[in-house]
Amino acid sequence: MRRWCQSSARGLDIDIEVGGLENVPPGVFVYCSNHQSLLDILALGAVLPGDFKWAAKRSLMKIPFLGWHLQLAGHVPVDRTVGSRAAADAIARFEQVLKDGKPLLVFPEGTRSEDGVLRSFKNGGFYAAVRAGVPVVPVAIDGTHLLMRKGAIDTGDGTMRRVRVRIGAPLTVRPDGREGARVNDLRVRAHAAVSELLLSIGGSVEEPAGIATASEPPASGVRSEQAPG
Repeated sequence: MRRWCQSSARGLDIDIEVGGLENVPPGVFVYCSNHQSLLDILALGAVLPGDFKWAAKRSLMKIPFLGWHLQLAGHVPVDRTVGSRAAADAIARFEQVLKDGKPLLVFPEGTRSEDGVLRSFKNGGFYAAVRAGVPVVPVAIDGTHLLMRKGAIDTGDGTMRRVRVRIGAPLTVRPDGREGARVNDLRVRAHAAVSELLLSIGGSVEEPAGIATASEPPASGVRSEQAPG
């Protein structure tokens, strides 16, 4: 995957600057990144270490070359539908990746940002981290939205080719308390960490009032009507 992403980025003349690689822990964990563009897959895939699996919306699996790669490599398709059943199914797939001993990468905003500004986080990936007892590694990426904005069909006019990626220190799951409270705590800390990283590389963050709240789920799933992230 890394070789494919690196060669694709070179073919698009994208220069990726990465910092914080020393923060990536061994073993199983969840990468948690903001999401600016379809090109995030190329940029992050080119620099993030580990044989990790993506949580990607199912429609991406139909895109020639990119989608074929995602399917063949065993990445996790996520339906964009809302509701507790869809969220619980996505979380179960996330948990299975972690149980199989593979790191997982999620975009907890749930969709690409229209303007590159970091939005609130959804809960799905954090439920998986809490239930598996694995750390969350915050990641910030900036610049891809200027190369290929949401809804665009190409990479623009080539006036901006620098993409910056920063990796933060792992965040451990709080060991006690109800599951919903532990998920909420982890999500809030992850959002704060990604925000700090993104601001450090010139990105923008939504006002804190936009951060969502978590509710305590039933044992079989989640109550939130948001699509999983």
